[in-house]
Parts: sequence; C-alpha cells; structure tokens
Amino acid sequence: MLLSITWNVSPEIFIISPIKTNWHFLFFVLMGILIGKGVFQYIQKKKFETSSILTLIGIAIVGMVLWDKYPIHFMTPKLEIRWYGMAFAMGFMLGYKLLEKMFSSEKVPHEWVDKIFIYVFVATIVGARLGHVIFYDLNYYLANPSEILKTWHGGLASHGGTIGIIIAIYFYSKYITKRSMIWALDRLAVPVALVAMMIRLGNLMNSEIYGVVTDLPWGVIFARNGETVAKHPTQVYEALSYLFTFATLMCFYWKTNKKEKEGFLLGVFFIGVFLSRFLIEFIKEDQEAFEAGMLLNMGQLLSIPFVLAGIYLIYRSSKKR
Repeated sequence: MLLSITWNVSPEIFIISPIKTNWHFLFFVLMGILIGKGVFQYIQKKKFETSSILTLIGIAIVGMVLWDKYPIHFMTPKLEIRWYGMAFAMGFMLGYKLLEKMFSSEKVPHEWVDKIFIYVFVATIVGARLGHVIFYDLNYYLANPSEILKTWHGGLASHGGTIGIIIAIYFYSKYITKRSMIWALDRLAVPVALVAMMIRLGNLMNSEIYGVVTDLPWGVIFARNGETVAKHPTQVYEALSYLFTFATLMCFYWKTNKKEKEGFLLGVFFIGVFLSRFLIEFIKEDQEAFEAGMLLNMGQLLSIPFVLAGIYLIYRSSKKR
C-alpha cells in the first residue's frame, strides 16, 4: 500500500458568520464606547471633557426619540480571515523589517523604506491581478470587465506581480532615490524571495496549484478539492526553492561584497525563482484549459525571459567594475 498524506485543512483561520441585529444594539455599543472614553479621561485628567458629555447627551436624546419608531433589523457582514491573506501580510511585514535593516546598514535615508513599501505593495497587487487577466483568461475578462476587480474570486499571477514591481521601481528610482533602478531591485530581491515563499504556503492552505498524480511517499491527497489520489505538493516544492533562493541571497548580501556588483543579486533572484518555477511546472496540473497539449505551459513561457535576464545580469555584473 502506497503512503500518502491527506490534506484537508480549511483555508479560513476563522469565520464570523452574519448576525441579525438592529440599531438598538449599535446604540448601546456607541454609548458604551463614549462612557468608557469619559471614564478613561476622568482617570487621566480628573475631569470629563465637555465635548464628550455633549456628544453623549445628544446621542441619548436621539436614541429616546427614535427608540420605538424605527426598530430596523439588519444583518452584519460575514467576515473571513484566510491563511493565504495572513501569509501574504506576514511576508510583507517581515520583508519590510528586513529591507529596513538592509537600508540602515548602508546608511541610506529611512524614508526610502516606507516609500518603497507603498510602491511595491500596490504594484504587486495590481501587477499580479492584471498578469492573471492578460496571460491566463483575457477573453473572459474582456467580456466581464467588472470581474477584474474581484480579487477575492482568485487569480493572481506571480509573473505579472514581478513586472508590476519592476515598473514601480523605475518610478521609485526616478523620483525618490535618484539612483539606478538596479540598485533598488538588487536589494528588494532579498525580501521578495521570502514573500514568494509565504505566498506558496498560502496556496498550500488553499489546496490549490498542486501537481499531477504521484506514488512518492510524500504525495498529498487534497481532499477538500475532492481528490482521492495523491498528487505532487508542488506548492511545497516551490516554497522550498524560494526559501533556498532567499537564504542564498541573504548570504551574498551580508557575507560577501556581491551587493556592490550591480545586477548580481537580481540575477540570482531571477534564476533561483523562475528556473525552479520552470522545472516544477512539468509536474504541475494545468491552471487553465487552453494549456492542455502545450509543450510548455504559460507559466514556463513567462519564466524563460526572466531566467535569461538573470543569466545576463550575472554575466554583466562580473564584467562591470
């Protein structure tokens, strides 16, 4: 009998289901907050602020007037906290702190960190979404343009996110650092490799983007998707590859002078991330129907230019003083 792992983990960390309530409940909550604020002010300053007292009296009067006239009922929204979103957020938080330490070690302005975070965060979301729209299902989104904004329905492409980041760093370098964009991309490559690993772990928690059937002992049965046979956990393969790339970049940055060779770290990132992606795609199930029968799928075709760019950047860095 073949060994395998059955994966049946819920993608949600917790869910707050809709609750039927009315405005009376909100009235009591608001009154409680204001009373609590007043008590806190009294403890801190030994007096109540006039504005808080007037606000409390005003809300109480409105409440008495409307109490019996408008007993409106409504449903609170459903709230879901998912592992994927948590992994994405944690990756960005850790990446921010790491980049902050790197910039500090090079004695560059601290505000550069805050600004690059904003540039990269927006570019990642927009680029990854547009990458999925353009590369994987353009006809559908042209027919249903409103679906482009519905990222909660799924559909983010790492290649699109990478292109978005490169474009954002061009403007960041032009208007913020006044340095070569390769300088910023070299340093950004280190935390981005870590974020990529966290995102693949999020894919694992969602039971998505896995491989073909395998009889290897670490094969995983993704039971939440109705699978009954073991498949390659390609999310784990990619996460480990990105973790190795991250560790390699950390070593090059902190233990050697490679960060002084413009383009070297970025080249290592491109090769480490996209070459592993290219190879792992051979054992990954097709993401879209049009990929069936293709010699190389869309993920592999999009990875080739990045691998070639990585080779060129490393070669260029070795020749440039």
